[in-house]
Amino acid sequence: MAGPDPAVGPGRQLLRGVSCAGLLLAGVALAPLVRGCCGPALRERLVRRWARLLIGSLGVELRAGPPPRTDGGVLLVSNHVSWLDILLVLAVRPGRMLAKTEVRHWPLIGPLAAWAGTLFLDRDRLRTLPAAVDSIAAALRRGEPVAVFPEGSTWCGRSGGRFRPALFEAAVRAGATVQPMAVRYRLADGGTATVAAFVGEDGLLASLRRVLAARGLVAEVEFRTPIPAGTAGRRELAAAARAVVFGTPLLPAPAAPAGSTRHTADRLPAAA
Repeated sequence: MAGPDPAVGPGRQLLRGVSCAGLLLAGVALAPLVRGCCGPALRERLVRRWARLLIGSLGVELRAGPPPRTDGGVLLVSNHVSWLDILLVLAVRPGRMLAKTEVRHWPLIGPLAAWAGTLFLDRDRLRTLPAAVDSIAAALRRGEPVAVFPEGSTWCGRSGGRFRPALFEAAVRAGATVQPMAVRYRLADGGTATVAAFVGEDGLLASLRRVLAARGLVAEVEFRTPIPAGTAGRRELAAAARAVVFGTPLLPAPAAPAGSTRHTADRLPAAA
């Protein structure tokens, strides 16, 4: 039987928590200035640097290669394991993001997300979905990268969910490239880590404390082959992107076990 995940001592956990809070406060204070006074290229560099510092303050090692070069707007799609995934996206390919409306009310993170131009979707009011798709398509037409988590839910990291087609409609309308991205969390010895997973009855603070206590947590980000614009409809794009992210044949994904995906980024109808 496997033992508990390795953990650091209380003093190291406290230091990580203080460093994380300081960087979040700095981000909230400086976000209006960065957004209003910096050009897109400089703003992207600053956001990437800040996100990498924040990830490091949590005791997480980031391993990621550079994103492929693409022209015009890009719809970045990733599997979804944790709230940490948002920081990983900002650290490797900053852009606008789609998040559930609850994120807007998270301490410190909510104001930062709003200042960063995050698009919020009310998962309990699906009639707002068409407007969200329109907003994503408009951003893509302007040449902006937009990141979404099309599983619609967080998973434990050992398996994944179906990529729901609705958000891929924005890429179809805008003629935008779809850039699949795979996220994995491992321990220093290479074994799969579930400590970062944000599922079931987890609360944000409990999940944060688990991450702060983890020893040797590694976040791996791998960009997969881009799917060019205009190659398929939304359902085909969703199936192809999932297959690329998980490295699996084009087969239906398993249904989520009951109670395993409480934290939903964008709960969309399967046929949308």
